[in-house]
Amino acid sequence: MSMARIYMDNAATTALSGEALEEMLPYFAEHYGNPSSIHTEGRKVRRGVEKARQKVAQAIGAEAGEVFFTAGGSESDNWALRGVLLPLIGENKKHVITSSVEHHAILHTLDDLEKQGWQVTRLPVDGFGQVSAEAVREAIRPDTALISVMAANNEVGTLQPVQEIGCIARAAGVLFHTDAVQAAGSLPIDVKAWNVDLLSLSGHKFHGPKGVGALYVRKGVRIAPLITGGAQEKALRAGTENVPAIVGMGEALRLAEANRPETAARLEKMRNRLIAGLMARVENCRLNGHPEKRLPGNVNICFPGVEGESLLMRLDLAGIAASAGSACTSGSLESSHVLRAMGLDEEEAKGSLRLSLSGDNTDEEIDRVLEVLPAIVAELRSLRS
Repeated sequence: MSMARIYMDNAATTALSGEALEEMLPYFAEHYGNPSSIHTEGRKVRRGVEKARQKVAQAIGAEAGEVFFTAGGSESDNWALRGVLLPLIGENKKHVITSSVEHHAILHTLDDLEKQGWQVTRLPVDGFGQVSAEAVREAIRPDTALISVMAANNEVGTLQPVQEIGCIARAAGVLFHTDAVQAAGSLPIDVKAWNVDLLSLSGHKFHGPKGVGALYVRKGVRIAPLITGGAQEKALRAGTENVPAIVGMGEALRLAEANRPETAARLEKMRNRLIAGLMARVENCRLNGHPEKRLPGNVNICFPGVEGESLLMRLDLAGIAASAGSACTSGSLESSHVLRAMGLDEEEAKGSLRLSLSGDNTDEEIDRVLEVLPAIVAELRSLRS
């Protein structure tokens, strides 16, 4: 009998929860009205959207009117940056501060905005992948319009000092955006305590559906629409809403938040056992990211002398889904910008592996990985020697 596959790539996407699916199903066929229509069918669907908005708002400590639905985390990030900077054209606010380990949805958007005349300061990180709040303070200029620093890193799981940065930004009168795509469902999020003005979320990272996200915009923040057309989302995000996905995301986040303390504690135990087990069984390996201030389910380990892609393929053949510390970009293997920013050399960055856990993972699966992975690393190293 073949062994069930083990999924440890939850930072890339999670499985849709049964509860979220159940919430979604009626909106595919039974409740099919357009939420902008004023008839009974439309109003019934509108209630579903607004209930989901309330759930998202409650999970992050916001008001429902501050939550706007999008097509995912990348759109939310794009909208946060472009939306607040666009209205400033012609004003003396041309400077943006970010970190060198942000998601590409932030970094590539800022690359594009630079071509349009914005000036960007990309702050370095320490060996754990953490940006210093003091460095953020020192980077602020009279013309700084926006600071964007993620809550938790998608590759190495390192948590950033967002609350501290939020206080600094608020005191300086600078808008603060955080990409909380990886943090939602894993960390307690409080937009008021964090002093954030904008915050990005993505449904499929906490057992919701793909293709849906949200952007929190603090009341009073001036933001331009990213998509123009209809009056949906207070005329800030045109287009008929993806109702089943919105409803599924709302329920998934409500559930993730309700179970978070218990799930996070269990994940931390499994994560720590996995890290300790690999360190004990594999010679010459190193943990990437902060040892304590990291996401409860993130394990990112560097195996020098091993090619990450080969390691992934061997694990896949052994029934284990993981991801590498390197990303395939435009057909050419490019090492991770996050690991390079942390000081790893090209070979170390390409020999890194990310195992990301969710509440669906079990202790038995940890045992299996600890049995299989060290042998694969030893075999791959022997082929290179």
